[in-house]
Amino acid sequence: MELKIFTDESGFAALYDNWNHLLARSRANTLFLTWQWQTTWWRCLGEGDLWLLAWYDGDRLVALAPLYLHDDSAGLRRFDLVGCVEVSDYLDLIVEEGREEAVYSALLNWLASDACPPWDVVGLCNLAETSLTHRLLPEMAAGRGLEAVTRLEDVCPLILLPDNFEAYLQEILSKKQRHEVRRKMRRIEEEAVVRWYVVDGASDLAQETDAFLHLHRLSKQEKESFMTPEMETFFREAIQAMHQVGWLYLAFIEVNGVRAAAMLGFVYNGGLLVYNSGYDPASYSELSPGIVLTARIIEDAIQRGLHVFDFLQGNEVYKYRFGAHDTAVYSTVIRRAQDLSGDRNS
Repeated sequence: MELKIFTDESGFAALYDNWNHLLARSRANTLFLTWQWQTTWWRCLGEGDLWLLAWYDGDRLVALAPLYLHDDSAGLRRFDLVGCVEVSDYLDLIVEEGREEAVYSALLNWLASDACPPWDVVGLCNLAETSLTHRLLPEMAAGRGLEAVTRLEDVCPLILLPDNFEAYLQEILSKKQRHEVRRKMRRIEEEAVVRWYVVDGASDLAQETDAFLHLHRLSKQEKESFMTPEMETFFREAIQAMHQVGWLYLAFIEVNGVRAAAMLGFVYNGGLLVYNSGYDPASYSELSPGIVLTARIIEDAIQRGLHVFDFLQGNEVYKYRFGAHDTAVYSTVIRRAQDLSGDRNS
């Protein structure tokens, strides 16, 4: 394999034609590793120096390590995966299936070479349960005298969707929760004029984005604090980018003409990813519009023929009430070994 290295944003343009095709041939085919997501994240939230490592077999792109190098809070020189701050639920090295060990070896060779800039830590966050990276790379790194640790980082609760909504209610929900979902769906229809909808090509996307951000900030103090001007810019650009390629799933529920709750998600690779949400605690909260909207979205996902409803990272109780089960998310951290004097290797 031949390694080509790109150290500025022109690398994204150079890799555009092949990036998503490689991703589709990998074990890590997630929206958060698409060219569209990665470029948006880097443009809005990236820091430090970009290092895009691309391995080729002839003219065929067979692996990508989208990394950036920066100084962490401890003053260490650290490589992280592009996207590895708060807002990308799954990440990984992008490797054509079957070439993982060869690429991991090539990455470790590069990290030990003079071509690599000085570094102290390599952090690979948000590795999915199915990833080989957290299984194979630590042992390979340890064999080269590096310190390598993998730990459980979080969970992503998800639902494997059946063929119809009634089967979902009967087979996945508990008797108590099935009763609660049906009761809430019936009550809101009886006590208010209700409309729920998914943003489409005829919608005013800027206006709908404004509405989502408003509900997001209203939800609770932590969300308002999270949505800094920098983060708002990222959300706006990510929503636009996902809309352009047909992956956006932005849904609202209106109660008596008032938007009461919203869900921002993405449809990708046969699944619906529930990315973020918002609601107005002062608008009809007694009618549980957020719960009803989630149930309607699950029903819609089944009707669309999707197979997975992924709540993404976080173990909030409501996810399990809808029948989700945990899948693990790991992080792998590689450090240079310390010499006897305590100095870091150069």
